[in-house]
Parts: sequence; C-alpha cells; structure tokens
Amino acid sequence: MGDKLTDMLKKVRQIEIRTNRHVSDALAGAYHSLFKGRGMDFEEAREYEPGDEIRSIDWNVTARTGKAHVKKYREERELTMMIAVDLSASGRFGSGELSKRELAAELASTLAFSAARNGDKVGLALFTEGVEHIIPPRKGRRHILRLIRDILVWKPQKAGTDIAAALDEINRILKRRAIVVLISDFLQGPDGKLPDPDEKLSDTVFKSLDLANRRHDLVCFSLSDPRELSMPRGLGTVTLEDGETGEIVALDTNNPAVCAKYEEINSERMKKFKRALARSKIDLLETFTDKPYISALRRFFERRAARQ
Repeated sequence: MGDKLTDMLKKVRQIEIRTNRHVSDALAGAYHSLFKGRGMDFEEAREYEPGDEIRSIDWNVTARTGKAHVKKYREERELTMMIAVDLSASGRFGSGELSKRELAAELASTLAFSAARNGDKVGLALFTEGVEHIIPPRKGRRHILRLIRDILVWKPQKAGTDIAAALDEINRILKRRAIVVLISDFLQGPDGKLPDPDEKLSDTVFKSLDLANRRHDLVCFSLSDPRELSMPRGLGTVTLEDGETGEIVALDTNNPAVCAKYEEINSERMKKFKRALARSKIDLLETFTDKPYISALRRFFERRAARQ
C-alpha cells in the first residue's frame, strides 16, 4: 500500500513538472486570448497621458478637477473551467508509454495550470455511464494536484460510456456559463457504439453536446492510440476485446484487405464524428498517446481565438 501511494504521488508530481514546464507565457497567453472574461470593470480614473484615447476621457472627473482624466478598466477575468474526463474501460488502453487515461491526466493538468495562471477556477467531473465523481471548481496548486491524482487513481464503477448523461449532469450543476472541456476517446455511447453522426444530431449524445455548447463554451479533446487506428500486419489471427461491451472479434492480420477495412472503418467513424461536431460549431482537438500535444494545443488555441 505504501509503495503504491508513493508511486502515485511520484506520477502526479511528474505530470505537474512536465505540464507546468509546457504552460509557458505563450500557452497561457493563448488561453487568455481564447477564453475571455465576462467584461470590463471600471477601476479608477487617472490623469490623461499623450497617446490615451479621447473616448476614454472621464468628463465628470475632468470637470471636477480641471485636469483631463481617463477611465481605467480591468478585465472581469475570473472564469470557471469544468474538465469532464471519460474513465470508461477503453481508456485503460495504451500500446506505448502512455495509456489514454494517462494522456487525459496530462491534458487536464495542462489546461488546469493554464487556467490557474489566468486566475480562473477549475473543477473536475469523472464519468463512465454517468458522472461518478465531482470536484467543485476552486483555485490553487494543491487543488489542481488533487484533480490529477483523482483522474489517475479513481476506480470506475462502470465500464461503459454515456456522454449524454455526463453532460446533462454538468449542465445541471453549472449555474453560470463556463468553459466545459470534454476529454474522451469518443468510441462508444450508452448503447455500446458511437451514435451515427449522419443523423444530424438527432441522437441523444449529439443533442447533449449541442445543448452544452449553447449553454457553455464547450471544447472537445479526443484520445487515440495508434493501435486503434492502424492494424499491424503479419501477426496472424489476433483477438480484440471491446473493453466496454466485452465483445470479442478475431481479425486475420495476414489478410491486407481485413487490415485495410479495419483502418477504413475507424477513419470514417472519426470523419463523421468531426463533421457532426462542426455542424454544431463545436471545436475538437485530436490527441494521440504517441505524439506530443503541446504545440498542437497552442495552435488550436490561437486558431480558435482568431475566429472570435
């Protein structure tokens, strides 16, 4: 027990060091530009200086003092970020150094520290077939370390995924508009498969995604492992088990047509999913267990901010 606790704390600390190093001024600045505060608050009036905009002159103070004064504002910055992480059984998979669950912890850590550097509060929702664990939004390093720890050590009660149920619960909990970050492999819905996006968001999952995006600022991060996207050749017959439904499928990796069909199905599924999100104007960043994500995350922030 002691060794497991030590190993877990070590892993949390490693993630903190790794992600904090990445949360540079550039990334935190990109985050700030993307997720703006609720408005501007008047702070004080100060004497006019060359270069100040004429429209900023505070005429009442100017008349009272006999000297030109301008209004100084500060951004009403504080926002709330709720990070929702899919902890269904498929997240345990990883063919390399990182599992999808560990990648989710790193992503959540990076986003949480970016939010913290901008004075925002961060909360966490862990879900499978429903929300299993909620940590209310707060500030502070210790709070963020707790979020990372819980993503890594929480033992899910269920194996499947119900994104709709998770988003409905988050919508119920969050009384004000917030940033909602959804981290999932998006492999399956409540019936054991990802709903068909060609149904124009008529499905429960896509309706919930659409509603969450209308109420909040919803951003999706997909988690993928290379072995899920491409089938290795020449291994003979391999058995694949669906971690969430328990379904078992045997595939002949010596047959090029079988491997190609496997990859085509996965590729087409993701294309349809991305098109469905685009119809609801929901942004998606694809992340992979075998590829660095920081540069892609910064570009994602910058592109999204440029559209606003």
